[in-house]
Amino acid sequence: MTRHSGILAALLSLAFISAGPADDGRWYAGDYSFSDELGGFRILSVKGSGTTADPIEIDEELDTASPVTLVIRAAQPSELQTAFHLRIVTLNKSGLAWIGFDFELQEILGKPSNFYDGLSFGQIQPNPDFISSNRFEHFESQFEPFDRLLFDSGHVDPLDRSAFGFFVTDVTPVAEFYLVEDPRIPST
Repeated sequence: MTRHSGILAALLSLAFISAGPADDGRWYAGDYSFSDELGGFRILSVKGSGTTADPIEIDEELDTASPVTLVIRAAQPSELQTAFHLRIVTLNKSGLAWIGFDFELQEILGKPSNFYDGLSFGQIQPNPDFISSNRFEHFESQFEPFDRLLFDSGHVDPLDRSAFGFFVTDVTPVAEFYLVEDPRIPST
């Protein structure tokens, strides 16, 4: 092996070990890209295909106890998909304990999803087995007039990790939509 091919092999192996966002700042997995471009949190890694056995897993850290918004885009807008399993693993870097955590889907940024946009947490065939959390014992699905999952009966201390799993469906798929993540803190 020549010196140049050895250096090239070493650089290629590093690329596979330390995968990160693409040049456009998006993280790609399955048929989607994911972005923290709206701020308040940082994506650390994304992997998976979106199936039940291999959900798309987003590892992230939240620097705030305020809502943050994950931007989700179809990787190939001409080939829109209608469903995927998602797992969010979140490091609490807000400095405050969380006593609940809410997720809300939005097809239009700032406007809650409704029944007519087709976007939901599996509303057409709800399956509670697809919804999970390692830190919260209870969840509630709210389908109308918005699509929300509310997790409670637990807590996440500062610098602890929480994991959430759920199924996202879109029977009238669009190329871009949003997932609002809202940690809840005790009121004072």
